[in-house]
Amino acid sequence: MATVWLCGLSGGAHAQRLGPVQSPILTIDSERLFADSDYGKRTVEDFEARGADLAAENRRIEEELSAEERMLTDKRPTMAPKDFRVLADAFDEKVQSTRRQQDAKNRDLNLALEERRVVFLNAAAPVLEQLMREAGAAVVMERRSVFLSANAIDITREAIERLNEVLGDGTDAPRR
Repeated sequence: MATVWLCGLSGGAHAQRLGPVQSPILTIDSERLFADSDYGKRTVEDFEARGADLAAENRRIEEELSAEERMLTDKRPTMAPKDFRVLADAFDEKVQSTRRQQDAKNRDLNLALEERRVVFLNAAAPVLEQLMREAGAAVVMERRSVFLSANAIDITREAIERLNEVLGDGTDAPRR
């Protein structure tokens, strides 16, 4: 008798996983939704590469400026203080200008990443809405905001699968 009862539970649990869960509340892990989707993976890879390129450029510029500063320091004993001050002020302005340019590149990179996340969230909204309707849910909550829940109401995996179908890796999405 116990064997029949256990098999019945096992079959019911398995059947529930195959179809959409029916619950008024669903949860989603939005970080995992992005990170584990094809779009998110490609975006992270792309922006890590772009960030590495910018970091390499910053190191190269820093080395060049350090070499220029050493040459300027070496010239100081042979120059009149007034003449040296002109060169030092010009070098300082160059350093400040370069810093502003590189900071702007970093801000642009972060802005472009944020824009890609917005594209993703815009694509995710109708997918999540459809999953919500299928489950008869009234709300989808961030999983980290929920103290305790059954794993059955977490739709992250299903949402990732559907977003991969809809958005793919984002190759066709506008790039910046």
